[in-house]
Amino acid sequence: MSRTPGSKEFDYAIIGGGIIGFAIGLALLDSNPGLNVVVIEKEPQIASHASGRNSGVIHAGFYYSPDSLKARFCKQGNLEIKKLAKAHQIPVNNLGKVVVTANDDEDLRLNTLFERGINNGVDLEILDKKELSNFEPLAKTNERFLWSPTTAVSSPALISQAICREFQNRGGQISVGIQINLKVQNGEIAESNFQVNAKYFINAAGVYSDQIARSVGIGNEFAMLPFAGFYRWTASQNLPLRTLIYPVPHPINPFLGVHFTKTIDDKIKIGPTAMPVFGRQQYSFREGWSLSDLWQIAKSVRSLQTNTTHDLSVMIKSEWPKLFQSEIVKQASALIPEAGYLKSWKKSRPGIRSQLVHLPTGTLEQDFVLRHASNSTHVLNVVSPGWTSALPFGRYVAEQILNRKP
Repeated sequence: MSRTPGSKEFDYAIIGGGIIGFAIGLALLDSNPGLNVVVIEKEPQIASHASGRNSGVIHAGFYYSPDSLKARFCKQGNLEIKKLAKAHQIPVNNLGKVVVTANDDEDLRLNTLFERGINNGVDLEILDKKELSNFEPLAKTNERFLWSPTTAVSSPALISQAICREFQNRGGQISVGIQINLKVQNGEIAESNFQVNAKYFINAAGVYSDQIARSVGIGNEFAMLPFAGFYRWTASQNLPLRTLIYPVPHPINPFLGVHFTKTIDDKIKIGPTAMPVFGRQQYSFREGWSLSDLWQIAKSVRSLQTNTTHDLSVMIKSEWPKLFQSEIVKQASALIPEAGYLKSWKKSRPGIRSQLVHLPTGTLEQDFVLRHASNSTHVLNVVSPGWTSALPFGRYVAEQILNRKP
C-alpha cells in the first residue's frame, strides 16, 4: 500500500479505509472496470478502527425493522461474507445463536424478534426451555428461547483485508497514512503538500464522517456521539460454549446487552459496554480525549436530553458499572451461571461505535444514513450490522452514486 497514489486524477476518491469504503469501491469497479478509484486512509494500516475491532459476529438479520436498510442488507450480507471467507480461506464458525429470556416480559418480547426475523426472511425458531440443552447446555432461560442457525463468527480484520484485496485486484488504488484536510471542496482533498483531485468523493470515514460532511455543508442536523465497547475474554476451555448466547435486547436503547461470543481464535468474550466517551478514538480513559470533539458531543447530549425515547442518564447509569469486571461478569452470569465462577477474565481490545444523533428530534439514528452534495456522497451512520451488511450496502451506495445526475 502506498503513501501516495500512483495516479492523481481519479473518477472517485473514497475517504476511509474500512470495510464500508472498500465495499463501495469494489461495487463501483464491478459496475465499470474502467473507473479510476482510490481509497484514502489516515492510518498506516486499513481497518484500524471499527472494521477491525468489532465482535466479528455475522448477524442473521432478525433484530431490525423490515422497512430499514439494515434489514434489507443484513441477510444477504450474511451469505456474502461467508462466500467471501470461503474464497479467501478465512475461517468461519457457523455456531448459531440462542437468545434467552429472564422473565415473562422478555418471553413476550421474543415474539417481536421472531416476527421481525420472519418478515426479513431469516431462518428462526422459538423453542421451549426444555430444548435449550440441545443447543447450549450452559445457558439458562425463563420459558422459551430463540434459535438463529445462520448467525456465525469470523475475523473482522481478515474479512476487511479480503475485500481490500478484491478491490485492488480490480484496479483500485489505496493510499494510507493520509490525514486529509477537512475542508474538502470541488473534488480536491489536500494534506499539506499532498493533493488528490477527483470528479467525485465518497465520505466513508466512520466516526469522522459527520465532520467531513459538515465541511461541505451536509449533515448539519446531525452530531456524532461515540460509544466505547469494552469486552472481557477467557479461553474457551474454561467455558466450552457450543453457540453464541444473547439476552433479549432493551426495547428502546439501541444496544444488544451483555452477551457471549466465541471467536475464531478460540476465545469466549463477554460484553460489550456501551459507554459514551469524549473522543472519537478514546480507547482508554487516559488517552484519546479531544477538545475539538467536545462541542459536538455536548450538542448530542443536550439534544438527547430533550427526547423521552432515549434516556441518556439511564444509559450511563446502567453502563458505567459494566466497566468493572465484577459487574459485567455478574450480568453475563444471568445468561450462563458458570461464568460467575471464573476468575480468569482478561481485558480485550476495545472498539468505538460511531452513533449519530439527530439534533432536531434528539433521537439516536438506528439505521444507515446517506446524504449527498453536488459532487459527493456521505455515509454518516453505519451502526451494527454494518460489518455484516457491508457488501450489499456498498452496492446500494454505489448505485445511488452512479444514478445521480451530474
